[in-house]
Amino acid sequence: MKTSITELLNIKYPIFQGGMAWVADGDLAGAVSNAGGLGIIGGGNAPKEVVKANIDRVKAITDKPFGVNIMLLSPFADDIVDLVIEEGVKVVTTGAGNPGKYMERLHAAGITVIPVVPSVALAKRMEKLGVDAVIAEGMEAGGHIGKLTTMTLVRQVVDAVTIPVIGAGGVADGRGAAAVFMLGAEAVQVGTRFVVATESNAHPAFKERILKAKDIDSVVSASVVGHPVRALKNKLSTAYSQAEKDFLAGKKTAEEIEELGAGALKNAVVDGDVVNGSVMAGQIAGLVSKEESCEDILKDIYYGAANVIRQEALRWADVPE
Repeated sequence: MKTSITELLNIKYPIFQGGMAWVADGDLAGAVSNAGGLGIIGGGNAPKEVVKANIDRVKAITDKPFGVNIMLLSPFADDIVDLVIEEGVKVVTTGAGNPGKYMERLHAAGITVIPVVPSVALAKRMEKLGVDAVIAEGMEAGGHIGKLTTMTLVRQVVDAVTIPVIGAGGVADGRGAAAVFMLGAEAVQVGTRFVVATESNAHPAFKERILKAKDIDSVVSASVVGHPVRALKNKLSTAYSQAEKDFLAGKKTAEEIEELGAGALKNAVVDGDVVNGSVMAGQIAGLVSKEESCEDILKDIYYGAANVIRQEALRWADVPE
């Protein structure tokens, strides 16, 4: 299955691994790229030397294309842009900001730029800036989210822009990938399932919490201050819920709510505190039931999607045009 994205990026499978802060390190990104997908290092708020170490690790694992996700609100964003140019990184995905001021330099360095977008308006704006593709991410995804579901967002973005669209949010198996391809996407991005990959360095307790998750275990917090985050229910999410009620009653400030999340993701991913930390995961966590290698995950999604599409094509083959 060749798509405009596999051709553009020279990858085997039209599957991206999400650039998840604290999770998407050099080991995970390198394993995904080596197995034929697009591995992506999550820059998060990490300084240049940390991202550099992860880039070095990917290069030690594979010579295949990989990407770096740059969070544009990071205080180190300028440094990370310098770094990806210096290191010859081929793909950059962006979030939490506008990559416009970096476009000329990134393209001059031969870097493919792919922002994450939560709306049609932002997708059209990114196309005007000259980005190479967009990742349309629905609110089913883990971490920071927008307001539209993948089912409604992807199809509208596909219709609104001429550049390739990667669909994200709620994809963890072949059926989900097939659905997103049918909406017009050229590739899919997967996050939560890769968190529990064998090559993922996320804390075992973090992985176990995802593996045991049910379909209704994810909640959205911090919506009242305009920065909604999806994570699995725990003591922190309960504290967020009460804080939001207090905010609406005039008893708490937005700053106090923001402080609840300070360092919470690291606490869960690195230290394994899945009670008080932020266990960011998508709604699809209820379908993720075992730890597998990145290669097995990619093959399961890719061939699973192919089989679903093939079966549906046969089922509809006799319907008159």
